[in-house]
Amino acid sequence: MQRTSFSQFKCPAARALDSVGDWWSILIVRDAFQGLSRFDEFQKSLGVAPNILTRRLKHLTDQGLFERRLYQQRPARYEYLLTEKGRDFFPVLMALFSWGSRHIPGEDLAFLLSDAASGRARETMLVDARTGERVTPENTSLLAGPAADDEVRARIARMRAWYLGIDA
Repeated sequence: MQRTSFSQFKCPAARALDSVGDWWSILIVRDAFQGLSRFDEFQKSLGVAPNILTRRLKHLTDQGLFERRLYQQRPARYEYLLTEKGRDFFPVLMALFSWGSRHIPGEDLAFLLSDAASGRARETMLVDARTGERVTPENTSLLAGPAADDEVRARIARMRAWYLGIDA
C-alpha cells in the first residue's frame, strides 16, 4: 500500500509526519535514544521484519533524522546515528511517552521517566520556552506564518473566532 505524502501540506504537524509518520519509525527513533544504532539491535528490540526495518532506516536517513556510518568493512555494516534533526524529536517522543503513561493502567506500565542524575520520577508538561507558562488547548492558537495564503488566514480566523466564542 502506497503511503500518502504530506510533504506539500502547509501544516507543520502534517509535514513532520512525513518524516516520522509511522509507528515503526517512531519506535526506531525511540530505540536510538536508548543507545541502539545497529540494524541487528533494532531488529532484536522491535521484532520487525528485515525488509520493513531496511525501508524505515532508509527513510529516516533520507529525511535527515539519522546519519548512516560504516563501522565494519567486510562485510559492510552500518550504524545509524541520530542527527541534530533526529535529536530534536526527543520532546515529541517524551510527549507520546507521557500521554501513553497517563492512559495506560498503572499495573501495565513497565517504564517510567526519571531524572538521569537523581533517579527521581519525572512528570512532563509542555511549556512556553520564553514565559515558562504551560501550553494547553485553552491558551494556545495559531498565527499565520510567512507562507500563509488566504485560505490559511481564513482558517486561522475561524479557529480564533471559535476560541473566543465569536460567530465567524
